Amino acid sequence: MSYREESYYKSNYSQIATKGINLSDYSIEELKALWRKTINDGFHGICFSMYKDGQSPGDNISMEQVEERVKILKPYAGAIRSFSCIEGNEYVPIAAKKHGLKTLVGAWLSNDKEDNEREIQGLIELAKAGNVDVAAVGNEVLYRNDLTLEELVGYINRVKEALVGLDIPVGYVDAYYEFSRHPILVESTDVVLANLYPYWEGCPIEYALGHMQAMYGSVVDAAQGKPIIITETGWPSQGGGLDGAIASDEAAMKYFIDTIRWTNENKIPIFYFSSFDESWKTGDEGDVGAYWGLWDKHENLKF
Repeated sequence: MSYREESYYKSNYSQIATKGINLSDYSIEELKALWRKTINDGFHGICFSMYKDGQSPGDNISMEQVEERVKILKPYAGAIRSFSCIEGNEYVPIAAKKHGLKTLVGAWLSNDKEDNEREIQGLIELAKAGNVDVAAVGNEVLYRNDLTLEELVGYINRVKEALVGLDIPVGYVDAYYEFSRHPILVESTDVVLANLYPYWEGCPIEYALGHMQAMYGSVVDAAQGKPIIITETGWPSQGGGLDGAIASDEAAMKYFIDTIRWTNENKIPIFYFSSFDESWKTGDEGDVGAYWGLWDKHENLKF
């Protein structure tokens, strides 16, 4: 089914009022079994984790390493999201397409204008080569305050103009509330790409599904009828907590089960965050940054 088909998307987020599981109803082994069944049954998409231990952004990653990880993810997800178009990241959509997966391909934008040019050109080249199903121009640029709104929209328009006639939706990824704050982000794009993180708003796991559904509802209100894709959501399995949100194996399993059940029942496209644990991600995110994967850093399913 094409991302362009209206039937692919749901404009009303509450057709099926999915309720989350109650952790007290499950032993740890029963919870692990349900988590494993959920992942084995498959889901829409997953965010690609590039870096093994000792690697970090700035390193050039080989096609061989990328393809090995794509092959691990292929049995479980129908699409893969990448975050950059340089330093080996350009291999992600190429490998994904080789293995029959759909792609959401991102150009990473920052305050480094030279790198931004390389990213934009890389995205355009990948799209023209047939490796892009959805193009994402920037990721949380406004959240980080790396560019002005006008600069960002300029990059979005450049990519849209370059891809005229290719039938590739162009969007921009950011936290769900940015689309309400800046309507021009919706007006300038074909698809609304929203990150929803109850964890980062300190929400206890017992209320996280409902909070995430409310976040999605606010995106529906802002989207002006345009398609919506959840580009990131997830829960860390260890590393501490934030207010009422506590990282734990049980919470990570519950959040994944609840999220995939809700998005599957409502046919909401989603890219779960993330595929593999990455040890380098402990800076601004603290210790939890290294523990968002469904697979551990050794590429084994966690539970």
